[in-house]
Amino acid sequence: MPNKRHTFFATCPKGIEDLLYHEMLSLDISHAKRTRSGVFLKGDLKSAYKVCLWSRLANRVLFPLTHFEAKTPDDLYAGVYEQIQWHDHMSPRGKIAVDFTANHANTFHSHYAALRVKDAIADQFRAEFGYRPSVDTENPDIRINVHMKDDQAQVSLDLSGSSLHKRGYRAEGGMAPMKENLAAAVLTRAKWPELAKSGAPLVDPLCGSGTLLIEGALMALDRAPGLLRPTFGFMKWKQHDRAAWQNLLEDAETRAQTGTQKSSRVFLGFDKDPDVIRQARSNAVQAGVGDVVSFQVQDIKALAAPLTKVPGLLIANPPYGERMGKKMNLETLYKTLGDRLKQHYNGWKAGVFTASPDLAKKMGIRARKQYHLFNGPIP
Repeated sequence: MPNKRHTFFATCPKGIEDLLYHEMLSLDISHAKRTRSGVFLKGDLKSAYKVCLWSRLANRVLFPLTHFEAKTPDDLYAGVYEQIQWHDHMSPRGKIAVDFTANHANTFHSHYAALRVKDAIADQFRAEFGYRPSVDTENPDIRINVHMKDDQAQVSLDLSGSSLHKRGYRAEGGMAPMKENLAAAVLTRAKWPELAKSGAPLVDPLCGSGTLLIEGALMALDRAPGLLRPTFGFMKWKQHDRAAWQNLLEDAETRAQTGTQKSSRVFLGFDKDPDVIRQARSNAVQAGVGDVVSFQVQDIKALAAPLTKVPGLLIANPPYGERMGKKMNLETLYKTLGDRLKQHYNGWKAGVFTASPDLAKKMGIRARKQYHLFNGPIP
């Protein structure tokens, strides 16, 4: 099993499939293929573990077990019961969770379909051992993913467990926290990884709970985003390769220590709300970058560039009215941001993430390039 080659599927938020594909190549995973909402990759278990530990962009890493036609929920039950020997993957006294997703053409009720999958696994164990696994949606030993495309069912093990965007450092989010892998995508689109190599500073004038800056610091310091996570979905799986995982962890720890020694870069975050700044500081400490990233209470009207040897990147996710802020105030905010950029950030690069092109125009700066991303369901 350890060196056997398998196909895995790394899922990601809509709009960043191309970035995820290139990230896979940077992780030395040469057999990668883009598709909608993710990337297929071929490799051994260590390759899949590496994605779990190092991917800044993926949501989940799925290990397909079987694929079959299911025109009814009973067909789904039969396929799950007959085509997989579940004792190869978990003990009869284990805990399971099932995630069910389907494309629009599939009419199965998702809760009922997930229930039929759980029944099939439980019934197989009961028939063989006389007892069955229990269901635990929060903290299962094994998380199973079932995806229906039309009447084709794909059953996979979820090697990630909880979504990989949950790095383990964010105890509290601000009012509208940005998911960590989306923040990493925004930074990648703004060419931060390349700028970071030259020692460029990173500034977020509207930092909220600090996600953009923390992700930026983790990138610059070569810290694996999964290093802080206490658990992954493969840890209680019967075929888990502990030696391969330990090997990857030790390498990541070494790289993190080396990266910390080069931490002379400037990471600055500002927000006018003292409570939000307190949260951001706490998150940075949890992420292990508390002594690298500096958060200060400051209104955007006072924004000026730090005195640094080289110009850097200003990155911002200003409110855009979906969840917070009134339109009039927001127009003023965007105009002020544009004015401060023009007055104080000559020679710098700037990336602004917003759902409102109209508000972005108030900045009075023409974008060199626009990219389309999604913040959850919001384009």
